[in-house]
Amino acid sequence: MTRAFVSIGSNISPGKNVKSAIGMLSAKEHVVKISTVYRTEPEGHKNQPAYYNCVIEINTEKPPLQLKNSVLKPIEKSLGRERSADKYASRTIDLDLIIYDSLVLVTDKMTLPDPMIVCRSFLAIPLMELSPDLVLPGWNVPIDKVAGKLSQANMEPLKEYTEQVRKEISHA
Repeated sequence: MTRAFVSIGSNISPGKNVKSAIGMLSAKEHVVKISTVYRTEPEGHKNQPAYYNCVIEINTEKPPLQLKNSVLKPIEKSLGRERSADKYASRTIDLDLIIYDSLVLVTDKMTLPDPMIVCRSFLAIPLMELSPDLVLPGWNVPIDKVAGKLSQANMEPLKEYTEQVRKEISHA
């Protein structure tokens, strides 16, 4: 089994879609931990609803591209994800593989670890919560140093919602 981290985000019915995505993912892969879910302000387009963002740790037997194409993308599709040329468009759900064990990979299909970890607090801070001793593969930078340099000003922890999601997943 390989340890991997998946980021989850939604700003269209986020309460329903984040919970559904985690439930669907837990039916296909072993969910180890779920970070705090945060309400965050949108990047790019400020005239959008707020996002719910979190990171989950999973154990998987699938290689990264198979995990993306046979698990993550089908979950997105089943929850109504529509991709457009606008990478900042609102979305029902966004599932991204951001770390896959110690693998460093750069292809036209995938980059691991996700280079946005170092500049997006909604990735780095939940990742640090799940794995405080993590050193970013290829960067050789501890996640606590990355997270410590990023602002949490636009991140509101949704503690009750997070606990509700964790309970539902642990009883599934």
